[in-house]
Amino acid sequence: MRLILISGGVALLVAILLTPLLIKVFSRQGFGQEIRVEGPESHRAKRGTPTMGGVAIIVGMWAGYGCAHLVGIALEAEGPSASGLLVLGLATVLGIVGFLDDFLKVRNQRNLGLNKTAKTVGQLIAAVIFAVLVLRWVYTEGDAALSYVRDIDTVTMNSVVFVVFCLVLVSAWSNAVNFTDGLDGLAAGAMSMVLGAYVIITFWQYRNACSRSDAEAAVGCYHVDQPLDLALIAAAAGAACLGFLWWNAAPAKIFMGDTGSLALGGLIAGLSVTTKTELLAVVLGALFVAEAASVVIQIAVFRTSGRRVFRMAPFHHHFEMGGWPETTVIIRFWLLAGIASAVGLALFYGEYLTAVGS
Repeated sequence: MRLILISGGVALLVAILLTPLLIKVFSRQGFGQEIRVEGPESHRAKRGTPTMGGVAIIVGMWAGYGCAHLVGIALEAEGPSASGLLVLGLATVLGIVGFLDDFLKVRNQRNLGLNKTAKTVGQLIAAVIFAVLVLRWVYTEGDAALSYVRDIDTVTMNSVVFVVFCLVLVSAWSNAVNFTDGLDGLAAGAMSMVLGAYVIITFWQYRNACSRSDAEAAVGCYHVDQPLDLALIAAAAGAACLGFLWWNAAPAKIFMGDTGSLALGGLIAGLSVTTKTELLAVVLGALFVAEAASVVIQIAVFRTSGRRVFRMAPFHHHFEMGGWPETTVIIRFWLLAGIASAVGLALFYGEYLTAVGS
C-alpha cells in the first residue's frame, strides 16, 4: 500500500507542476488546438488553447511508477514486472502516435493530423507488439482466454486470434477515449475514476493472489501476473489525470489532445488484458463505450437512412446542441462515469464472493 501511495503522490505532483510549464512552452510555440467548424458555437472561443497536454500525464505516470520502484529497492520489494512494463509501453507508444497527430494539426493549422491509415497503422503496430510480448512473457502457461474477472475456460484463443483480439481491443479503447475528449476535463475526470477502480481491483488481486495463498485459502484466488505492479501503474496514471485535470477543468487552459487520449485508451486495454478483466472493463469504462457507440450509431444510421440519431456525435455534443451548458454536461457525465466504476467494482467483488462461496 505504501508503494501505491508513493506512486500516486509523485505522479500527482509531477503532473500538476509540469502542466503549467507545458502551457507556457506550447503557447510560446503556437501549439494551439484547432476547432471543428461544425462543432458547437461556444467552442469557437477555445481555438488556440494549447494542446498535447497528455505529455504531462505520460511523464507523471512514468515518474510515479519509477519513484515507487526506487523506494521499493530500499524496502526489498519486487522490481518492475513484464506485465507492468508492457502496459506502460503500450500507453507510451500510443501516446507517441497521438503526439504526431497533434503536432501535424498545429503545424498545418487544421483539425486533421495523421490520416486514418497512418493513425491505424500506428495503433496496429502498438497492439501487435503488445500482444506478442504478452504471449511471450505473461501468458506462459497456455493459450489465452477471454476474461470477465477470471478466464472463461470455454472461450480460449490461440496466438493468432489473441493478437487480433488485442488489436481490436486497443483500437476500440484508444478511439473511445479519444471521442470522449471533447469537453473540458471530461476524459481526464472520467479516466481518474476508472483507474481508481483498477487500483482497488489490482490490489485486491494482489492480496488474494494464488501465489500468496496456501492450499486451504486458495479458493477464489487470482491467477494474475504481478497485480501489485499493475496497481502502481493504475495509481500513477489516475493521479496524473487528476494533476492534469487541475489545469484542464473548465475553462481549460490546456487540452490533453490525442497524445493523452490515445495513451489513456491504451492503458484501459492493457490493464484489462493483464488483469484478465476484458469484459468487466466494458462496465468500468461504460461512459467511453457509450461515446464510441454514439459515433458508430450516428454513422451507420446516416449512411443507411440519411437521418441523424443525435444532433451531433459523440453524444456529449448532442446535449450541448440542445442547450445544456458545457459544465452541466461534464458534471453529469462524470457522475455517469462514477456510477459505472462503482457498478464494475460491485460486480468484481460479487464474483469473488460467488467464487469463495462455491
